[in-house]
Order: sequence, then structure tokens, then C-alpha cells
Amino acid sequence: MSYQLGPTYIVLEQSPALIEGSHERRRAGLNHLAFHVGTRSALDRLVDLAGQHGWHLMFGDRHPFAGGPDNYAAYLEDDDGYEVELVAD
Repeated sequence: MSYQLGPTYIVLEQSPALIEGSHERRRAGLNHLAFHVGTRSALDRLVDLAGQHGWHLMFGDRHPFAGGPDNYAAYLEDDDGYEVELVAD
């Protein structure tokens, strides 16, 4: 799967030569990727659409201020345990 915006792109790949076990964001390696998404309304729209694409809201009891009172953001996780942080202005 790949995501592209202008000249920037990210590719997520699953190899047939996998090591047993699943991704765990608290282990050494990738914790999460963060993206600036523009406005608060753009972030809210992405959160609304996330479930249709296999992403689930984390820290729902503190959303959208799970990162603190000055950080309007969403933390999403997919079924494989990968996390993205979406940050608004």
C-alpha cells in the first residue's frame, strides 16, 4: 500500500518472508509516523473516514487533545498495530 501527496510518498509493504509475531509500537523500531493535516476540520474529517480504511481512534477519551491542551491531534492505529498521528494547525 502506498500513500502519496505531491513529491512525498510512503510505502507500507508486507513481505512473504515474515518473522513470526506482530508489530508492537512499544518495541524497538518504528513507533509511529506523524503528519500535519492542515485545519482542525480537515483532521476531524480524516478521523471520520479512518474507520472505512482500517484505522481506529486511540485515546478516544482524550481525543482530540490526547497530546496535551495545545495539541489538536488524532492518534490512529490499524489492525496490525501501526500508529499514525495526525496534527492540525
